[in-house]
Amino acid sequence: MSDVQIQPRDIAHQPLQPTSPGDRSDEVNPVAPAMPDVPRSDVGTILLHWFTALSMIVSLFTGIRISAEGQFNSWAQALAPVLPQGEMWTWHIGAGLFLFFSTIAYLVYLRTAVLGDRNGKSRLRTITPPTTKRLRLRAINVALHWFAYGAIVAMTLTGILLYLGYGGANVPVHRILAWSMLFYIFVHSLAHFLYGGISQLLRLFRPLLGPQAVTRFAWPATLSLTIGGAAALALYAVDFNTHPGVTVAKVANPPTLDGILDDEVWSATKATTVNTHQGENLAGNGVSQVSIRAVRTEDKIHFAFQWQDPTRSLMRSPTIKKSDGWYVMSTGGATADVNDYYEDKFAVLLSHGAGLGGGRSTFLGSDPLPNYPKSPHGRGLHYTDDGRIMDLWQWKASRGGMIGHVDDMHFGPPKMPNAKEAAGKARYSAGYSADPGKKIYEYNYIIDETKGYAGPVQLKRLPIDLALMRQQLGAIPETADGANTQGSQWWMTREGSIPYDSGLDRHIPVGTIIPSTLNIHTYAGDRADLSGGAKWADGKWTLEISRALNTGSAFDIAFQPGTQINMWVSVFDHNQTRHTRHQRPVTLHIK
Repeated sequence: MSDVQIQPRDIAHQPLQPTSPGDRSDEVNPVAPAMPDVPRSDVGTILLHWFTALSMIVSLFTGIRISAEGQFNSWAQALAPVLPQGEMWTWHIGAGLFLFFSTIAYLVYLRTAVLGDRNGKSRLRTITPPTTKRLRLRAINVALHWFAYGAIVAMTLTGILLYLGYGGANVPVHRILAWSMLFYIFVHSLAHFLYGGISQLLRLFRPLLGPQAVTRFAWPATLSLTIGGAAALALYAVDFNTHPGVTVAKVANPPTLDGILDDEVWSATKATTVNTHQGENLAGNGVSQVSIRAVRTEDKIHFAFQWQDPTRSLMRSPTIKKSDGWYVMSTGGATADVNDYYEDKFAVLLSHGAGLGGGRSTFLGSDPLPNYPKSPHGRGLHYTDDGRIMDLWQWKASRGGMIGHVDDMHFGPPKMPNAKEAAGKARYSAGYSADPGKKIYEYNYIIDETKGYAGPVQLKRLPIDLALMRQQLGAIPETADGANTQGSQWWMTREGSIPYDSGLDRHIPVGTIIPSTLNIHTYAGDRADLSGGAKWADGKWTLEISRALNTGSAFDIAFQPGTQINMWVSVFDHNQTRHTRHQRPVTLHIK
């Protein structure tokens, strides 16, 4: 038997006899019959290797798809055409849990099968001279394994922190680790190929045979899989039983909806805090902490929300006059992805289900729904794929939010597109829809379909008193990230405006900015079920919302005493769709 035939049997995946630190010789497996032409690995190693590899690949590719949603993640966006689409959060976090299982099982297996020397640190000494090419390649493979161990631990820890809501700096760290592991998979495979050719790679498809192999490795494999599974189940159970909760107690008197938490009922109610992250703006870190309080009276439920937002933003796509007409100041309107001149918003999602990705309502990718119009911004669509209706409340600062209104909406099954949506001339929103009824607002411009948002727009109305309107707008910030002053009003009413008149327009100077929101109607129908009051102060918004316990609407969730309901909240800091998020639902306990 030649040395060339035997040598492929000593790489990291091959079970080896423990050796002294100074022994640099090639080893032959003590329990397998000599089969020099067919390198093999033990069954436990093969199983755990592929469990780890498959869970890592699923985790990486679903994670990169999630990452592609970020505005500046160009690498992930470049891969978007080949990435999976659809409901990614369940796959991503499920793969992470399976990777945790595989990691624990592998550590147990190394110890119980007495394979600790497989990637022993003593082998790293042969990475530098004096050595042979083969021993150096073996040492490089061992070093790569230690890199992978460290990266997997770091990815697991940062992933858990993100799952618990601690974003900020953890987001780029987790992203860098993911890219490094993707690169590692390629380098790891290449290093093994250089060490032993294609047969070295195929050993992970060829188990060691014979009764001695079964006797030595069956029990360690069984024990490691059992302990790994128990650890994963324990982690899942701890998570399931520690979701944040809000107890909704019954009180005699309702709070005043004014955005000020000075009511006795709020001072006596404990707040639950939720960390949300990965939104746009928000001082650049995308993080906003949200506190939640709730009580109920005989026939209504009342919420108090507070969230961090460094600026009071009401300028929803205002228009500015130039020499050749009026232009929309914001960018991204054509793709429903405005991140500069926009109003602050806040969303509350309610469901009896508790799935990931906002109760399984988030489907990522440019075309997650075959045979339906694509997502306008290429990042995904909201809908349910099992017929459920999820109650959605949206507070929109300028579109009625500052005058006591909250928009009642829902997520449901994908709706059929209308003609404009099917032709790509209007935004298709899948299952994201308003409840039946009427809204208070409309927009003060008509887009020319030939020029889009880049060209001049036709205004619908002009202010009656330009000087009064300027006073209502307050000090206009120099940039989109600037704050709107307290008391400023960035919408026009029917009483304060008139239908567009070209003669009046000629007297309005170039450079004039006017709001694009017209609050000239009234909420009606199911869409009018919510009342609210909001105020911004000291870097925080405070929002109070009231609604009947049971509206009788098929699009609303009923707050029945004795039930539990899951809630998710999202913060929009002057952007249209890039809100913050959190994975673990807040459970409402209705007393």
